[in-house]
Amino acid sequence: MRILLTGQNGYIGALMVPMLRQAGHEVVGFNSELFEQNSLHQGTQKLPQLTKELRHLTPSDLKGFDAIIHLAGSCNDPLGNWNTHLAHEINYTASAYLAKLAKEAGVTRFLFSSSCSDYGASDQQWLREESPLHPVTLYGISKARAERELAKLADANFSPTFMRNAAAYGASPRQRFDPVLNNLVAWATITGQASIKSNPCLREPIVHVEDISRAFLAALHAPREVVHNQAFNVGRNEDNYRIQDLTEIVAEIVPGFQVTNAKEAETGQDCYRVDFSKIAQTLPEFQPQWDAQQGAKQLYVAYQIIGLTCEGLLETRYEHLPHIPETLGNERLHQLRNRKAQVLASAAG
Repeated sequence: MRILLTGQNGYIGALMVPMLRQAGHEVVGFNSELFEQNSLHQGTQKLPQLTKELRHLTPSDLKGFDAIIHLAGSCNDPLGNWNTHLAHEINYTASAYLAKLAKEAGVTRFLFSSSCSDYGASDQQWLREESPLHPVTLYGISKARAERELAKLADANFSPTFMRNAAAYGASPRQRFDPVLNNLVAWATITGQASIKSNPCLREPIVHVEDISRAFLAALHAPREVVHNQAFNVGRNEDNYRIQDLTEIVAEIVPGFQVTNAKEAETGQDCYRVDFSKIAQTLPEFQPQWDAQQGAKQLYVAYQIIGLTCEGLLETRYEHLPHIPETLGNERLHQLRNRKAQVLASAAG
């Protein structure tokens, strides 16, 4: 297949590109390069790219593609909370616009990177793809709304598929440190301690970033009728972890790691267990290779290799939120970064 991959230089995309190529697909990238310097190491593959801004794309630019994998988007709530309009434009408006262009261009498959955050807070014991969506974060709201808009485009010639990823973890050439396991291992490596600001009994489903790529490949290779206008939770049932479980795993990996719970812990708005039975039964090609223990070991080794320090963790090239002010020159985000640096330095001391 000839595939257009948005966000190919991002946290997930940097690992998905070689997997797609190894599977024999021709891959063309489309990326804003907002986070071009956000690399853990030099390991991303160069791709031919569409260089136009999204708003300037036309259906003719998308002619000849068999599928679009849409990974690009705002990936953290701090960005959304700073600028709700920007987060909405990136995750909802741009996604809907790209899908409409793809349909006009005759692209038949559209794989959308969504999130288990779509479910939000719920009283259900297990959340399945047919469960009601009650997102409580700006990120989840924008993703859920994009899904609804893309579903309206589905017909005999255009098949959207919604990949609701659990919270990602693991090492990537374009590393992120904000996911919970990545962050725990980072602070354990640097300082030997961490302060948990959320209820340690809260649950969060997680999935390794490589296994997310495997799920997209499985959906891409599946017959059209199997994935047409369908949502798939991406992960495994056994990987619904409590925060306490993850801290214990990290303590087993990193010598001397100690955890304290903040006196005024945040209750957290997302607390759920997700059922991943559908993807296991419907897409047998999807065979996850990682669990939290293996991922924590991988992260610990990677952080040691690069000599990660407290200062390095705060460097703009490693975190999306601090990098934006250097790209956009916004004073408000400079203030947020400085405040964050002061808090983290105090905790480390």
